[in-house]
Amino acid sequence: MAGSRVKSVEQSIADTDEPGTRLRKDLTWWDLTVFGVSVVVGAGIFTVTASTAANITGPAISVSFVIAAVTCGLAALCYAEFASTVPVAGSAYTFSYATFGEFTAWMIGWDLILEFAIGAAVVAKGWSSYLGTVFGFGGGSAEIGPLTLDWGALLIVAVVATLLAYGTKLSSRFSAVVTTIKVSVVLLVVIMGAFYIKAANYTPFIPAPESGSDAGTGLDQSVFSLFTGATGSHYGLYGVLAGASIVFFAFIGFDVVATTAEETRSPQSDVAKGILASLAVVTLLYVSVAVVLTGMASHAELKRAGGGHPNLATAFELNGVHWAAKVISVGALAGLTTVVMVLLLGLSRVLFAMARDGLLPRRLAHTGAHGTPVRITILVAVLTAVAAAVFPIGKLEEMVNVGTLFAFVLVSAGVLVLRRTRPDLQRGFRVPWVPLLPLASIAACLWLMLNLTGLTWLRFGIWLAIGVVVYLAYGRRHSLLGRREAALR
Repeated sequence: MAGSRVKSVEQSIADTDEPGTRLRKDLTWWDLTVFGVSVVVGAGIFTVTASTAANITGPAISVSFVIAAVTCGLAALCYAEFASTVPVAGSAYTFSYATFGEFTAWMIGWDLILEFAIGAAVVAKGWSSYLGTVFGFGGGSAEIGPLTLDWGALLIVAVVATLLAYGTKLSSRFSAVVTTIKVSVVLLVVIMGAFYIKAANYTPFIPAPESGSDAGTGLDQSVFSLFTGATGSHYGLYGVLAGASIVFFAFIGFDVVATTAEETRSPQSDVAKGILASLAVVTLLYVSVAVVLTGMASHAELKRAGGGHPNLATAFELNGVHWAAKVISVGALAGLTTVVMVLLLGLSRVLFAMARDGLLPRRLAHTGAHGTPVRITILVAVLTAVAAAVFPIGKLEEMVNVGTLFAFVLVSAGVLVLRRTRPDLQRGFRVPWVPLLPLASIAACLWLMLNLTGLTWLRFGIWLAIGVVVYLAYGRRHSLLGRREAALR
């Protein structure tokens, strides 16, 4: 059966030396940490934090962040072991190929395409809106006939794709500069905001559950609250749990670090350091911002002042610190720049790995003079730019969450499988407390998935169904591994 074909770890590593599809090894653990922080500190901290606190969790958003961070931390340890054992581009796609087989690998690759592509498109549109705030015009869009062209989104995608085509080392240097700017803005928010904290705003820490049409009901409430017969998932304990699933969006991206394993000088040690260091930094920043934000203004004030969509600047405006809005917008613009870049990097490396394996057209896996997959980078840039510039993107952030959590589940399970099937492999990093820690990671990810809305699950199922059709129509017949096996018969 084609779906049971498993690509050995040795074959995966050997394929990285194939002429014409070889990536350049330029990155250190510090470069990986910069990539991790640059992609994670972005849309989440500047937008999702305030809106989730106002509408779903109240002051308990800090607890939601901790729940999400612990889940990411468990998955990060599993990613670190895999990346140090199989230092090949493709992240969860490549890891799944070595453990569960080709069909599962294809499905997780298809899933990662969804995660990175929608994530990049959503963030590019966010970048465009902040561009208007910083420079004092109505946003980066223009009317062209019946279409509204978001030229700001086109601009940012074109710029970062050009940087990626010229090499990951150059991209890392650019990320380091921009990341320094946005982390400085976040620290300014925490330090300045601390002077405006009012203890009364932390009471009640977990607001009473909300009822009515605005409480998140039907398919718009979490699957968990739907199954348990709750009236909604806004505020109360259900709100804290639902909030963890939503602010999880703010952590998305650290797994991109694993996609660059093949371009790292010492992947056996550096990938684990990069993943864990970036996650530690952003968790500290997020919890600090959450505590300060909810202390500066009550969740009710944030909700009223922001019209249901408050951001970090809203809390400062409520306290009369109007200049902070401009500074925060500059930080958000810088933050979203590197988020778009690293998400496109992750997307291009997953597609590169799938193309090199023949599951997508192999000519896409060609690398240019700078040791980067230029053809795929251009393709990714065009598709993302069209999606971000032309199509309206509504409540699709949760699609990114469900896709990422699904990948985390498979990577965590893969650690258990590979420990049993290939105990002989050299592992630069080993997950402690196996099998308990990987099992805890699987349980935590499934738990967060249950706290996403029913509508998100429906959309995710449709995307996976399309993936099955594409695999059966193209991938199964053109698989390089399948052809190698057929030649040996």
